[in-house]
Amino acid sequence: MIAPWLVAAVPLLGALLGFTVWSRPEKLKTWSVSVTLLSLLAVAASFTHLRGSTEGLLFVVLLPLAACVSLLGQPVHKEHRLAWIMTLVSMGLGLGILTSPSSIGQIALPLLLGLITFLLYWHHDPFWGPSWLGIGTYGLGTLCAGIAAMTDSLLPSLLACAILLPLVPLHHGYVAALTRLPGSLPPFTVLLLPAIGLHRMATVAPNLPDTVASTFIMLALLSALYGTIKALAQSRVRLLLAYGSLSFFSILWWFVTAARTVRPQAAVFLGSVALVTVGLLLAWQVIRTRYGDDVDPRAISGLAARMPQFAVLISLLALAAMGLPPFGVFAGFMGLLLTASPTLSMAPFIIAITWLAASWYILDLVQRLLFGRKRPDLRYEDVQRSEFAALLIVVLFLFALGLAPTNLFGGAGPPARAGVMVESISWTR
Repeated sequence: MIAPWLVAAVPLLGALLGFTVWSRPEKLKTWSVSVTLLSLLAVAASFTHLRGSTEGLLFVVLLPLAACVSLLGQPVHKEHRLAWIMTLVSMGLGLGILTSPSSIGQIALPLLLGLITFLLYWHHDPFWGPSWLGIGTYGLGTLCAGIAAMTDSLLPSLLACAILLPLVPLHHGYVAALTRLPGSLPPFTVLLLPAIGLHRMATVAPNLPDTVASTFIMLALLSALYGTIKALAQSRVRLLLAYGSLSFFSILWWFVTAARTVRPQAAVFLGSVALVTVGLLLAWQVIRTRYGDDVDPRAISGLAARMPQFAVLISLLALAAMGLPPFGVFAGFMGLLLTASPTLSMAPFIIAITWLAASWYILDLVQRLLFGRKRPDLRYEDVQRSEFAALLIVVLFLFALGLAPTNLFGGAGPPARAGVMVESISWTR
């Protein structure tokens, strides 16, 4: 059995050793993927001990998985080397926050947010206003996480949660991370930061005063509507996915603040929404690799006939993103819905609008890419082995989360205890 702190040490040490092959990008990518697999083995080796502290740490498994597929789905290029190393460093800090004692996690969280802030600044566009908003948002998150670590105050902790698990008006950092960070970092941070935010909410939610909880319930519904409207207005795919996932995370905020606790089903819902977004970002990376970073999705059509493997995988991801069974988004949402205590009559209506809008813009995007006129000027090349493996792993895990919810959280059950992210998750019957 491996001590929990070694689970976090594996990717950090792997990132350090990665500099030994820095001059060979292909070797560095292979090494980085190998480190994520070693991290999964370390999680399995320390599983019994981890289960004794926080039973069934779903995100501890999903973080190395998301890092692995994010790295696999990227083309080999020397400009991506820093992103690969930073993915391993971020995974190590994230695993430390989720598995280590609270004192270590409180130190690691400001470090992680500070690292993301620095990376956004390093890659920011001085003429693109949202870059500065994102830098400022994560800078505020770093400050709030530091204050919370020193004082244990409720307000800084709550603000840090709203930045990690994005909620309007503190969503700019999340949008900037998905659109401005390079290489494997955007698909990985989709899961990393919201997972840590939900982990922190398990401690914060039970202590929310009534007025604060009511305010965040209303804010969550407004945020869901805002994310939906912004997603419908986007022509850039990564912005569409950023605002679309924001609307679903806002729905999760409503469930958590209404219940004043983080139920086990919330982890399944968040993990599934994040994995769907990871998969769609990787699918769009396939398009960008072939047709350029600034390609207009409206200029690409007819992929179904010439790229059948890609067509099947992105179609399955679209079905999962639309919240259809048997995938994890549907299972997690239904689990939350069946255990929720409605607080506002308008909430089901807003959630229905969000769901229907997501079905429309995801289906419209995929339909435009796969069907329509075949263009003789386009080079049609199906997914490579690494791209195929990354997308297939995401689809299979979404399928597993949807088909085996009882194995993960044993039905509705009682609310999770404060301070435990997914307390009653069980990996076996």
